[in-house]
Amino acid sequence: MKKIVLALIAVMGFSGAAQTQTELQKHYEGFYKEMRLQGDVSGVINALTHLNVISPSSQRRDTLAYIYANNNQHVQALNTIGIEKNQTDSDLAVQVKAISLKAINQPKRALEHFEVLFTRNPNAYLAYELADLKIQTGDNAGAEKNIEYGIANVKDDMKYAFYERQQPYEVPLKAAFLHLKALMQYNKDKSNIDAAVALIDEALKIDPNFNLASLSKQALTSRKEEADTTGTKN
Repeated sequence: MKKIVLALIAVMGFSGAAQTQTELQKHYEGFYKEMRLQGDVSGVINALTHLNVISPSSQRRDTLAYIYANNNQHVQALNTIGIEKNQTDSDLAVQVKAISLKAINQPKRALEHFEVLFTRNPNAYLAYELADLKIQTGDNAGAEKNIEYGIANVKDDMKYAFYERQQPYEVPLKAAFLHLKALMQYNKDKSNIDAAVALIDEALKIDPNFNLASLSKQALTSRKEEADTTGTKN
């Protein structure tokens, strides 16, 4: 008789735990929806974290990592999702890894994930990211291929955002590609600064307010003047 009673208590305990977990999940699902409606990012993160503990899923984990990344919490995003290159990762997971690794100044690791994204869905925006990262890591030949692809496939309405000024701004993506091409040209042949400056001038014709291109032109022009002055003294 005692064994039957203990068995009944155990069953009731499991049933109560399952009911509590179901109620918790419903609570946090409702909480998640409410936080989304209110635009409360911290609340959304809180809700998803609880839901992922109660009922783990790769979709919830990927969404949580994306929200972290979109809120510039890139370390938290990578802690949630990892940095490994996995063929089974969703597009969202790969995007989060690529963006967050780039944001924390890990260009080589970011490059791997941008390559995966480009393989899955080649487009001019991804070509720009790849070219930019390859220039940073010294792969000028690889950057050149991505730049040529980008210039060939860019549309007039495509824009790219820059953040080196206090106020972010956008320029036509084609102008951004020409600026990258100028940097690549300079890296390939530092003695031919005029060729790089000519490419920057093309970018500035498209958008005269392209601040980063103007800064690059000033830097290159200064180097050319220094070289000419040194040559004259010698």
